[in-house]
Amino acid sequence: MHSQLPHRAPATEARAAGPAPAPAAHDNNAVPVGKIWQVITASSVGTVIEWYDFYIFGSLAAIIGPVLFGTAGKPEDTLLGALAVFGAGFVVRPFGAVFFGRIGDMIGRKYTFLLTLLIMGGATVVTGLIPSYDSIGVAAPLIVLVLRLLQGLALGGEYGGAATYVAEYSPDKRRGYFTSYIQITATAGLVLSILVIVLTKKSMSDAAFKDWGWRVPFLLSAALIVASYYIRRKLHESPLFAKAKAEGRTSQHPLRESFMNPVNRRLVLIALFGATMGQGVVFYTSQFYAYSFMQSTLKLDLIDASIVLVAAMVLATPLFVYFGALSDRIGRKRIIMTGMFCAALFTVPLFYGLQAYAGPLTEVTPATVDAAGKAVAVQKALTPNLPMMTALTFCLVLFVTMVYGPIAAYLVELFPTKVRYTSLSVPYHIGNGVFGGFVPLVATWIAVWAKAQPEGSFWQQHASLSGLIYPVLIAAVCWVIGTALMKDVRNVRIMD
Repeated sequence: MHSQLPHRAPATEARAAGPAPAPAAHDNNAVPVGKIWQVITASSVGTVIEWYDFYIFGSLAAIIGPVLFGTAGKPEDTLLGALAVFGAGFVVRPFGAVFFGRIGDMIGRKYTFLLTLLIMGGATVVTGLIPSYDSIGVAAPLIVLVLRLLQGLALGGEYGGAATYVAEYSPDKRRGYFTSYIQITATAGLVLSILVIVLTKKSMSDAAFKDWGWRVPFLLSAALIVASYYIRRKLHESPLFAKAKAEGRTSQHPLRESFMNPVNRRLVLIALFGATMGQGVVFYTSQFYAYSFMQSTLKLDLIDASIVLVAAMVLATPLFVYFGALSDRIGRKRIIMTGMFCAALFTVPLFYGLQAYAGPLTEVTPATVDAAGKAVAVQKALTPNLPMMTALTFCLVLFVTMVYGPIAAYLVELFPTKVRYTSLSVPYHIGNGVFGGFVPLVATWIAVWAKAQPEGSFWQQHASLSGLIYPVLIAAVCWVIGTALMKDVRNVRIMD
């Protein structure tokens, strides 16, 4: 089942016919470890900040909804509206992958992810300055929608650049280990966004936070982006790409070579439907939807929900590196498919557990009033068991570490240097952006629909968890396709 190819990448047959290039003067197996860590640090810091910028909107969706769509709307409608705007950023990620992937394969990796960093940061800061719907009407959600589209385009170019850059510096036999540090950045960005939000909220009253305090996490991004840009400017171009460019072996038509060549196109499709599609839904279900579910359905306070999710993610984070390193020894496919299978099988039971340990709901009257000046009664979870909820959430994040830890090395090893940025980025961002990014919106919409069904019907009785049918089905389909078609290779040479 496992096939080890020590001297050629699995996509070699996709490369242009002709005489073999001269032996490479650069050997990435000889790169000093200190240099690799410098590359990982610079790449990771910027990527964490980009994920932070991208995620703070989703983390604040319940609060931003009334800001963008008016305080007179129903809470579930404004939440769906905010999630739809949030999801728009995911839709354009594949287009960002195509656009910036082409630049990265033609001009260079370093230049490209400097550009994406600035676009992401600028859009985030401006989001924190947007007036509310009550002030400027429909212009508020439209402006934020445009900013989310810019963020999605930028993120579409960021991940492929960072993963490719680190992989092209890493020794062949430790590529899974070193690239797994890039895989940590998405979770680290989410943790950072939640921590900044919680600290900001704790520093002021609830009313102030909902009025203007939610803008602070967006505005803080300016300082983070400046620091990250300064760090990344000091990096040199990837040695493998620099050598290919010096020898005139870079692609002038990376899109054509990635998607018109039938062999390379088949690899892109296998990467999408056999790996990244399922990885995307597992990632966003176990972290984003779980976070939203705890607040909107289980009625946990934002602080309690944040404690549960952040604690689970911090405890699970070392496992990204563990499974990345393990994939260097036993192969990528086995670990990714195991995580996919476990997610498809156990996600629903784990969410049932979260619901059970959150405790019954009770009506309380907090010190807030509505527009008419009346006290607002809301539901809150009664005596939630936070340690048990953290343990269950840890299990959900465990599946993420299995499917996500080795996947950068797997994708890098599929494609040749001259089209690697483009070929890697497109399936990754379709899988994560389209299939994964819409998990919160689609699952919430299904739950709202099920709740509106006739009393006593199957859907109405299971409304709170009905939305999980979407990510579980996608993960199961991806597991079937990946098990049948993915090749389990490791430690291959990626030098052209």
